[in-house]
Amino acid sequence: MNKKQRVVVTGIGALTPIGNDAETSWTNALKGVNGIDKITRFNTQPYNVHIAGELKDFNIENYISKKESRRMDRFTQYAVVAAREAVKDSKLHINEDTANNIGVWIGSGMGGVETFENAHSTLKYKGVKRVSPFFIPMLIPDMATGQVSIDLGTKGPNGATITACATGTNSIGEAFKIIQRGDAEAMITGGAEAPITEIGIAGFSASHALSINNDAESACRPFQQERDGFIMGEGSGILVLESLKSAQSRNAKVYAEVVGYGSTGDGYHITAPAIEGEGGARAIQAAIEDAQIESKEIQYLNAHGTSTPLGDFTEVQAIKKVFGDDFKSLKVSSTKSMTGHSFGATGAIEAIFSILSIKDSKVPPTINATNPDLDCDLNLIANEYENLDVTYAMSNSLGFGGHNAVLLFKKYNEK
Repeated sequence: MNKKQRVVVTGIGALTPIGNDAETSWTNALKGVNGIDKITRFNTQPYNVHIAGELKDFNIENYISKKESRRMDRFTQYAVVAAREAVKDSKLHINEDTANNIGVWIGSGMGGVETFENAHSTLKYKGVKRVSPFFIPMLIPDMATGQVSIDLGTKGPNGATITACATGTNSIGEAFKIIQRGDAEAMITGGAEAPITEIGIAGFSASHALSINNDAESACRPFQQERDGFIMGEGSGILVLESLKSAQSRNAKVYAEVVGYGSTGDGYHITAPAIEGEGGARAIQAAIEDAQIESKEIQYLNAHGTSTPLGDFTEVQAIKKVFGDDFKSLKVSSTKSMTGHSFGATGAIEAIFSILSIKDSKVPPTINATNPDLDCDLNLIANEYENLDVTYAMSNSLGFGGHNAVLLFKKYNEK
């Protein structure tokens, strides 16, 4: 059996409601900046939800030509921009000699929702012949991977994971395993999502998943008593993962090492988590075992923490089930309190925050933490960031359909 390759993070890129690049997003996360505000893309008057985490002052034509961008759904545009940032950050050279060993694995939980809306309106009001020939290539969720591969010229392993809210985390985990087993030297991986549309808000509202608080300053309050649902977000998070051998050969900077990945299914319900977080607990345990460490060695957890009554409580149960008494010393935060929940992108964005917590020895806060739910008695980082020497950071993602995915990152050490 071939020896497993060590895998490191050499580049990051992000578009989030709190920043149009990874550095700004991270700076604002540490500051506790709230990226949630009134929805600007359409009239929300008929809806009972009026707020979301939209990108701010983002113009795709600053990155991609108008002609090219019009052939991509918004989620794909986000992926292309974040991927370019990540590759530039990594200084990864993609050319004829390297392209076959560099792959792309970017997921989207919902794909081209905006494209679907627009095409249906065209079909209904203008007729079948007016539907764009680009409709399907813009709609399908794998097109973020396809367009990034085309844009950057990669020819290695190429795929897309679709696991709802766990998509970004699963995508990074699968890319990690591709490199670990030697099927690629580097992978451009993560998630992208653009769900803030009329049908997106209507659908999640109908399922009573979204908060109807509509106070943008305080509506997203993970693990607090008054939480009543999540806030929709959007964006993209992209990592460049690379074998340690490859990174060392080109003297690349290393943010952190990827050491653990766990993925499980609840087999329970289409939207509700399994009782007592059973499936999530197994994913956490699997990631710890994959990393070959003990739970007490982990200093920081970026929780899924969506601000839903049942979801937050069940995640706490899962954490306690695995960590036991060690959960009392585990620092936890939910950065969704600032960014909202961007579905397929959220796990990748939170992976970036987890990685940067290791690099900078700082852990971001959960904002709006003013009235904790006593049944969610985590060691929560409340309202202000904390300085913390982080050796191991964990990131949880729990998705509709019973998808659970967990990543573990480690402070890089050559040995």
